[in-house]
Amino acid sequence: MQWVFLHLKPYGKRGAENDINKLVQVINQKLSLVKEADVFLFTPPTVQGFGNTSGFEFLLEDRFGGPLDKLSTTANDFIAALLKRKEIGYAFTTFNTNNPQYLLDINEAKAQQLGVTVSDLLQTLQVYYGSSFASDFNRFGKYYRVVVQADAQYRADPNSLDNVFVKNSGGSMVPVNSILTLKRVYGPETVTRNNLFNAVTIDGTAKPGYSSGDCIKAIKETAEQYLPRGFDYDWSGITREENNAGTQISLIFILSIIFVYFLLAAQYESYILPFAVILSVPTGILGVFLLIDITGIENNIYVQVGLIMLIGLLAKNAILIVEYAVQRRRAGMELVAAALEAAQLRLRPILMTSFAFIAGLLPLVRANGASALGNRSIGTGAVGGMLTGIILGLFIIPVLFVIFQSLQERLTGSHKPLYDRELE
Repeated sequence: MQWVFLHLKPYGKRGAENDINKLVQVINQKLSLVKEADVFLFTPPTVQGFGNTSGFEFLLEDRFGGPLDKLSTTANDFIAALLKRKEIGYAFTTFNTNNPQYLLDINEAKAQQLGVTVSDLLQTLQVYYGSSFASDFNRFGKYYRVVVQADAQYRADPNSLDNVFVKNSGGSMVPVNSILTLKRVYGPETVTRNNLFNAVTIDGTAKPGYSSGDCIKAIKETAEQYLPRGFDYDWSGITREENNAGTQISLIFILSIIFVYFLLAAQYESYILPFAVILSVPTGILGVFLLIDITGIENNIYVQVGLIMLIGLLAKNAILIVEYAVQRRRAGMELVAAALEAAQLRLRPILMTSFAFIAGLLPLVRANGASALGNRSIGTGAVGGMLTGIILGLFIIPVLFVIFQSLQERLTGSHKPLYDRELE
C-alpha cells in the first residue's frame, strides 16, 4: 500500500474546476481505468488526527477470533453491501491478506548446535533489513540520529541472506542461510486490533445530497442485515466524535429553549405566556431544513450552530409583538384587538432588523474558497430560518398570544384586564 499526497494550487488558479469535491470525482473517474491497482482518492479529515478521510470511518471486529481470511472476506462482502445503498458514495479498506511475504523457517536444533541463539539471529536480521536506532549526536549546531541498516541494494533480494552472518557463542561468524530458509507466504501487512479483537478499518464518503448522518444510519441498517454471527462494528475517527456529539447538540438545543423560557417567564411573570414566544421558533426551523435541502447542504455542525443562534433571533421578533400586545392588554384593550395592533405596529421594525440581518448573511451564502462549505452552511441555514420565521411568524405569533393570554386569564380566575387587577 502506497500513500501519495497531492497539493492543490490556490483557489481560483486550478483551471476550469476549483471545487475540491468535484476535482476528486474527476480524478477518481480517470484513476478507475487503472487495472493494475486499486486507487482511491479522498480528502483529509477536517480535523487532523481524526481518521484518514473526510468521510465516515468505522472498524469491523471479529469477536470470535477466527482466521484473518474470514475477516477479510466478511469485510469485502460488507463493503459490497454498503455500495448498494443510495447514501454511500464509495467505501473501501486497505486490509488485504494476499500481500506477498516471506516466512522465516528457523532450524532451532541446528542453531543450537552452532551456538547461535534465536534472539541473536532475529536481532541481526532486524538490524540488516528492518533498521535499528543506535544513537544520536549534535554537530555544527544540528541534531543527527544514527540508524543502522543495510543499504537498499543489499536487502532487496532474498539472495542477500548469503552475505549476512551472525556471531555465535564462540565468537565465530555463522552464515544465517545455514540455519534458516525463506518460505513464500501471503498475508496482511498490518493487523489492527480494537478492544483486543482483530479488526478491519473501513473508510468511505457519502453520495452528493446525503450527509454523514445518513451514512451512519445506512451502516447501522446494513450491519443488522448482513453481518454474520460473531462480527460487530465500532465507530472510529471523526465519525466516533460525530456520534458522541449528536446527543450533545440535541441537549444544547433543548437547554437553550428552556433558558429562553425561564427568562421570559421571569419577564412576563407567567409560566404560560412565554409559550407564545417559544412556539414561534419552529417556524424558523422549518425554513432552515427546507433551504439546506434545496441547496444540497447537509445538516452539519455549522447548520446546528445556526439553529442555536436562531432561537434568540426568532424569539426577539416574537417578543416585539407579545410585549406590545401585553402592554395594550394591560391598558384595557380587547385581547384580539391588542394582538392585531401589536402585529401591525411592530411589522416595520421586525422587517427592517430581519432583512438587515439576512443581507449581512448573503456574503456567507455566496462564499467561495477553502472555507466555503462552513460559511455556506451557517449562512444558508440562518437565511432560511429568518425568512420563514418572518413570513409565518407575523401570522402565527398574534394567534399564539391570543391563545395563551386567554388561557392565562382563565387560570387566574378573572377575565379582567391585567391593568384593572393591578389596581385592585
